Amino acid sequence: MSGHPGPALPDAFFDRDASQLARELLGKVIRRRLNGVWLSARIIETEAYYLAEKGSHASLGYTHKRRALFMGGGTVYMYYARGGDSLNFSAGGPGNAVLIKSAHPWVDTVSGPDALAVMQALNPDARGQPRPQGRLCGGQTLLCRALGLKVPEWDARSFDPTVFFVEDVGSSPERLISTTRLGIPAGRDEHLRYRYVDPSYAAFCTRNPLRRGQAVGEHYDWTDRYGVILA
Repeated sequence: MSGHPGPALPDAFFDRDASQLARELLGKVIRRRLNGVWLSARIIETEAYYLAEKGSHASLGYTHKRRALFMGGGTVYMYYARGGDSLNFSAGGPGNAVLIKSAHPWVDTVSGPDALAVMQALNPDARGQPRPQGRLCGGQTLLCRALGLKVPEWDARSFDPTVFFVEDVGSSPERLISTTRLGIPAGRDEHLRYRYVDPSYAAFCTRNPLRRGQAVGEHYDWTDRYGVILA
């Protein structure tokens, strides 16, 4: 493709409350240049984490490995989860961050069918076949695999607009879903509704909050991008 990405989101965009950042990141596009090809994925599911709550890595205290969580907003924090790499961005305030839980391949003039083919080659299914487009980035480790993002290369680094950054393509949802985070052990603030989902892509998230048996108010809320609960 002949298009060029737009400008990267500035550090100031990330230097805000973690939940607000998690909501604002929905609809933004991750750009990753690999071997001359721009791979792109729209963020559809995020989770906010705070130093002061028990579900976060930062609550366990500062270590060299967790140093990115205590650095300025927009620092990349990567770690290994479920046998793969996991992508997070630091938010405003020491120890606060947002986990990029799921995304969806983004096709435009910058990233076309060739980029999608590269992402599928990087992240095949268990049989070695191309993973369906809707499942290619449907989880934190699948996302990193499809974009070729690795812990040793990017942990505790800043964005580099020539190879890896986040762009606002003007496609952010106004109506969001908030629900509980996934994989939080009992007794570690598992009740907090710090997971945010773009409803248009709910079926492609790690776990669909609109699946059968889920009731609004009881299992999830509708909110606007500022966190106000909607009727």
